[in-house]
Amino acid sequence: MNKIYANAAEALDGVLTDGMLIASGGFGLCGIPELLLQAIKENGAKELTFASNNAGVDDFGIGILLQTKQVKKMISSYVGENAEFMRQYLSGELELEFTPQGTLAERMRAGGAGIPGFYTKTGVGTVIAEGKDVKNWNGQDYILEEGIFADLAIVKAWKADATGNLIFRKTARNFNPPAAMCGKVCIVEVEEIVPTGSLDPDNIHLPGIYVHRIIQGTHEKRIEQRTVRTREGA
Repeated sequence: MNKIYANAAEALDGVLTDGMLIASGGFGLCGIPELLLQAIKENGAKELTFASNNAGVDDFGIGILLQTKQVKKMISSYVGENAEFMRQYLSGELELEFTPQGTLAERMRAGGAGIPGFYTKTGVGTVIAEGKDVKNWNGQDYILEEGIFADLAIVKAWKADATGNLIFRKTARNFNPPAAMCGKVCIVEVEEIVPTGSLDPDNIHLPGIYVHRIIQGTHEKRIEQRTVRTREGA
């Protein structure tokens, strides 16, 4: 089975439709599937729901899809760095399901493991708990969170072999593995595709069983907040 496609548009062909729930990897601008997001913008698919830690910035990441009004709902833990995200939410143009960061990661992982829901203390007594089932164990309240079963997962990895075994580079590992796991179809963009058998099995972060389509490309790797110290004597 060939999993390698020529480009992002080709990889999305026959998969992307209006109204999908898409799980997207990345944290801030680190490890985001920027090529696939650009291809989704160019495709024009609309009424999309994204499960992602955040929405990038105004002109990069999921932010480019907010600009074109292709996203109807975000399932996220953070709004901060995207002014358009904030504006659309506050004006009522965009639905937002706030989810604590660890809970969001676990909801994705649970979906990938076939677990429909789990109980957690995170969010008890806050607006996060509103409308959710509450159970008490040993005098402690826990709220029910549902696993995320996405129609499509888009992720960014460092290396892949032809079967889809993935290695992520350092912080870019973040939400990418759980996002990849929870998609009915998973498309990954990588910096390098290597021959099958060349990756040390002990170094593989995500096995190829989760990956359906692969593209290789060149990435901008934009830095969200460049912070440097003042050079001595400057």
